[in-house]
Amino acid sequence: MRTNDEVVAYVDDLRKEQKMSINDLAKATGLAKSSLSRYFNKSREFPVNKVHLFAKALHTTSEDILGFNIPSNSIDTSGMHYVRIPIIGTIACGEPIMAEQNIEGYTHELFEEEPQKDEIFALRCKGDSMEPLIPDGALVLIHKQPTVEDDEIAAVQVDDDTRATLKKIKHVGQNVILYPINTKYDPIILNKDNPGRILGKAIHVGFDM
Repeated sequence: MRTNDEVVAYVDDLRKEQKMSINDLAKATGLAKSSLSRYFNKSREFPVNKVHLFAKALHTTSEDILGFNIPSNSIDTSGMHYVRIPIIGTIACGEPIMAEQNIEGYTHELFEEEPQKDEIFALRCKGDSMEPLIPDGALVLIHKQPTVEDDEIAAVQVDDDTRATLKKIKHVGQNVILYPINTKYDPIILNKDNPGRILGKAIHVGFDM
């Protein structure tokens, strides 16, 4: 997933390629021109919860703008690797994430480079805290890794290691802030009094799996 600055630069490039002024883009998205100017000069963070408006205006997808690695049917699949990926259900306390009792099924995905064994897993999104980018029921592929960068979306183990949640990550001092995209939900703060563990980075959102 792209960082905030990379998203802004990509949207600006798309706008210029399509010969749209900021005023044109403001009209197409229904957002104020002053707000768009602040996004482009990076004095305000890009509104991830409004990315679908930019996607529609610029004739692309939210996933493309945010930089999720979603293979397209137009890509030449010769030489690509078809990988069987476990779908993780409930995560038992203290159990390895790939433990048999945690796996509720499998999905398959194409990769240009074959991932290492147990490097990729999938989670079924439950709830609307990450809408509109990740709707309820979406299947999200996770690259297993213990850390992610700010503004990336991660699967995080919380509630005494019994539940995994998908949230946007921000590091603030000794705290890790888990931000939902849907603004009707409050962030979750992880620290020594409320611990959690990053399981991996979201790399693919599937809508029809």
